Amino acid sequence: MHELPRSSKYRATPHAPVTDAEREGLVRRLNDAFESGLVSGDDYRAHLDTVFAARTLGELVDVVGALPPVATHDTPALVPVGDGRPGELAEARAPGSALIVPLIAGGAFALVALLIVVLLMIL
Repeated sequence: MHELPRSSKYRATPHAPVTDAEREGLVRRLNDAFESGLVSGDDYRAHLDTVFAARTLGELVDVVGALPPVATHDTPALVPVGDGRPGELAEARAPGSALIVPLIAGGAFALVALLIVVLLMIL
């Protein structure tokens, strides 16, 4: 059973025609999945038959659902890529020195300012 999101073009526009570029891209993905052992020989042949016989994107839902997902965006440089599955919580990490140093400096500044205010009130 496929787990494509509703926003997938195969589910959102099932009656749209299949382009040659779409067909070539799916064949390339099928070849890669077969070479890496993610698709069996029988499934590979059946999916290829489906890709070449399909006239609309909706007919390709089962094929696309059987393939590994394709990244549709670049990961921003500041966001580390984790090894967990989406939705899983990562283990807590200790704050880095980039966070600790400003906190200590800010605390020291606040302490000095408080001492000055107290001394001015006493005098």
